[in-house]
Amino acid sequence: MAASWSPPRARERERPRASAAANDKVPSWTLVTSQAFDTAWRILKGSMTLSASFLLATLCYFRGLYLYLGHRLKWWIGYLQRKFKKNLSVEAEVDLLSYCAREWKGETPHAKLMKKAYEELFWRHHIKCVRQVKRDNYDALRSVLFQIFSQGLSFPSWMKEKDIVKLPEKLLFSQGCNWIQQYSFGPEKYTGSNVFGKLRKYVELLKTQWTEFSGMKDYHKRGSMCNMLFSDAILEYRLYEALKFIMLYQVTEVYEQMKAKKVIPSLFSLLFSRETSSDPLSFMMNHLNSVGDTCGLERIDMFILGYSLEVKIKVFRLFKFNSRDFEVCYPEQPLREWPEISLLTENDHHYLIPIF
Repeated sequence: MAASWSPPRARERERPRASAAANDKVPSWTLVTSQAFDTAWRILKGSMTLSASFLLATLCYFRGLYLYLGHRLKWWIGYLQRKFKKNLSVEAEVDLLSYCAREWKGETPHAKLMKKAYEELFWRHHIKCVRQVKRDNYDALRSVLFQIFSQGLSFPSWMKEKDIVKLPEKLLFSQGCNWIQQYSFGPEKYTGSNVFGKLRKYVELLKTQWTEFSGMKDYHKRGSMCNMLFSDAILEYRLYEALKFIMLYQVTEVYEQMKAKKVIPSLFSLLFSRETSSDPLSFMMNHLNSVGDTCGLERIDMFILGYSLEVKIKVFRLFKFNSRDFEVCYPEQPLREWPEISLLTENDHHYLIPIF
C-alpha cells in the first residue's frame, strides 16, 4: 500500500492554517479575563450611578423638609411671641441718637433738619433716651397720662375739692347739659341713654388708678405697674375717654364763667372764638368726639389738657428746629407750682417720651 505524499512546502503552509483555526476555536484566557472585567465594571458603574442618584434625591428631600420645618418653626415662634408677649403701648427706653439714626437715614433737607434737632436735644437739653409711643389717635393722651402715672403726680387741686365721679350727673342735672348724651366714645361711637353710666364708670376708673399711682413711693414699682396698665388696651381706652370728659367738663365750667362776665384764661377765649367750638356742645361735636377715632389732639386741645390736669406740658417740636416754635408749653403760662412733663414730636400728631 503506497503512502500519501505531499511536498514539504505544502506541509509548511498547512501548519499555520491549523494553528489559526485552533486559536479561533479556543479563546485566550486574557480575552476572557478582559471581558469579565468589562462586564463587572459596567455593573459597578451602573450601581454607582443609581446610588448617586438615590443619594442626591435623598439629600434634596431632606433639604426641602428642613426648609419646610424651619419655616413652620419660625411661624410658630412668631405666633407664640405675639400671643404671649405683652403689647406695650409705651415701649422701653432706647438711645436717642440710635433712634434718630434708625429713623432718619436719608440725606434730604428734612432728614438733615431732624438729625440736627435730635443732636440739639442730646447735647443741649441732655435728653439721652426716648420711649416710643403707640401711634394712634390716642397717643397724645397716652404720652401725658403715662408720665403722670410713672412720676406719681398727685391730683389737680380742683379734683381734690370735687368728687369727679359725679361730674357727668352734675353736667346734666345742675347745668342742664342734656346734650351730653351725644358724647361719642372714640372709635366705639356709642351714644345713648347709657352715656352717663359709661362716663361715670370710666371717670371712677381714672380716679382709682390715679390714686394708686400717686400713692406709690417706689419708682421701680410704679414702672412695673405702668407696664401692666399700658399693655391692657381696654383699660387704656377707658382712661383716655375719661380724660376727654375731664377736658369737656373744664370747657363747660369756663364757658359758664365767661357767660357770667368773669375773667377766663386766654386760651379759652381763643377756643370760643372759633366757629367750630363757640360753645361746649360744638367743641364736643366738632372736635372732642373725633379724638381717638379719626384724629388726635390739636394744639389747642393740648392747652386744654394741660389746664385740666394742672400740668405744664413742654413739647419739643423737632420739625420746627431753629425757630421760636421749637420748644413750646401747654398752657403757655402755667401756674408756678404745676409739675412739668415733656414730650417730643416730629409732626404735631405723634409723640415720643424723652428721658433726661
